[in-house]
Amino acid sequence: SALTGDTGLSSKAVNGRLLSGPYPHGFSDTSEGRMNAASMVLETSRRMGAGLRVPLRMEKGAYDFFPGKIVAVRGNNPSGEYFSVTEVLSVPSLLLPATAPTGIDVHNERLQSDDGTETRPLNILIGAGPYTIDSDLSFDSLHELCSQAAETKVDLLILSGPFIDIEHPKVASGDFSLPPDSKIDSSTATLTDVFRAFISQPLSRLAQTLPGITIILVPSVRDAVSKHISWPQDRLNRKELGLPRQATCVTNPMTVSCNDFMTAVSSQDVLFEMQRQRVVSGLNSDALASMARNLLTQRHYFPVFPPLPRDEKALTVGASLDVAYLKLGEILNVSPDLLILPSVLTPFVKVVDGVLVVNPGTASKKRGAGTYARLIVGPRELTEDEREKDEEVDHQLFNRARCDIIRI
Repeated sequence: SALTGDTGLSSKAVNGRLLSGPYPHGFSDTSEGRMNAASMVLETSRRMGAGLRVPLRMEKGAYDFFPGKIVAVRGNNPSGEYFSVTEVLSVPSLLLPATAPTGIDVHNERLQSDDGTETRPLNILIGAGPYTIDSDLSFDSLHELCSQAAETKVDLLILSGPFIDIEHPKVASGDFSLPPDSKIDSSTATLTDVFRAFISQPLSRLAQTLPGITIILVPSVRDAVSKHISWPQDRLNRKELGLPRQATCVTNPMTVSCNDFMTAVSSQDVLFEMQRQRVVSGLNSDALASMARNLLTQRHYFPVFPPLPRDEKALTVGASLDVAYLKLGEILNVSPDLLILPSVLTPFVKVVDGVLVVNPGTASKKRGAGTYARLIVGPRELTEDEREKDEEVDHQLFNRARCDIIRI
């Protein structure tokens, strides 16, 4: 093996998964030992290296590592005790999605004015929970989002959980009352009734105001009404929760087609997990963009493994990964045009390898209002050359979209 058995000086390329040591006293599949430059271990696949693990010693080159990352490195094993890395090999990226010119025309026609002289832009709002402050269940941020959606005549409203947050002090203690107009007896109310009163009612009023709107709801592992407490998650039950017909409940994570571009969203805060466990050297690039690029090159919505331990004192749920179903979190076939990654980190909008990456922030913080994102997408204008070739063209969302982070 190039990792352990071959002590020659010839350079060899190997690949595997990064873990945290320490070596030779054992290896850590838990979050107790944080990865650093001295504790990095490469675990090979069972097929290529019989699952052997060997310490890595970074001799040259810049790197951006975290536990669970699949890497390819070049180097040698001069002593048989560690693998000396001289180069970190780049991982090929997935292709961007593409559509035939006729398909682009069909989508553009849907947004044309009645006289056909102009094509209006697509108006999208993106919000992420929680939607109320810790001191009450007023859900002011959700009401403001619905108000903005109605005022600006939004075409698509994307909301990710948590909606009824199990970490909210009022929800955790059960010390709250339902709105007076809910017509539900608080003494016999279930969590489903709570969702109907606080979430479904304002969304139903929005749907009555804008009958043509589409509302997408993505669950969170912190959602009290979700029957799946670990990630990846199944969708919420629309009928049971009393959501309007304009609402579509999707899984977490999920990739959906929005007219002529692909949108991917995962409510799991992978950016926070990755930031806490990254080991970086020799790179001066944008940290947030680099972390988003890691997701795309790793082809997974949660490539960090193991995740951070849950805070027992704060009673947080943590990442709550269902390891047996992690393959459901893979990014398959092509990269999305729009990648939505809600996080407690600083809200941002960035273009990463042709993908528009958005962190809208949380709609509500512990003691005040938060932020959301507004996305205006113009039509994909085809050139004469593209029409003549009649081949599939990329969507170029980042060239025809404007995204703003707006404070509530």
